Amino acid sequence: MLKHIVMWKIRDGAEGKDKVENIKKMKDMLESLKGKISEISEIEVGINVNSSDAAYDVVLYSVFEDEDALLTYQKHPEHVKVAEFVGPISEQRVVVDYIV
Repeated sequence: MLKHIVMWKIRDGAEGKDKVENIKKMKDMLESLKGKISEISEIEVGINVNSSDAAYDVVLYSVFEDEDALLTYQKHPEHVKVAEFVGPISEQRVVVDYIV
C-alpha cells in the first residue's frame, strides 16, 4: 500500500477568484476523482483551519495499491484536468509518498 500526501498554499486572487472560492473548487475537483479513477483506494481533502504562517491551505491524503497505481492516477486525464486548475492557483506545493 502506498500513501500519497500533498499540501498546497493557494494564491489569493488567482484566476480572478478569492482564495476561499479556489480552495472549495479544488476540494470538490479532487474529491470527484474517487468515482472516476479506479486506482484510488481512499481519498480525503482537508481545508486548513490553523492560522499559523507555517500552515498550508489544503491537504490531500490518498491511498493506492502500489507505485504503479499512483503513476496511473497521475497520468489519468481526469487528474490532469485537476492539476491544470491547481497549478496556476498554487504558490507552494509539498508532497510525500510512502509505502506501508
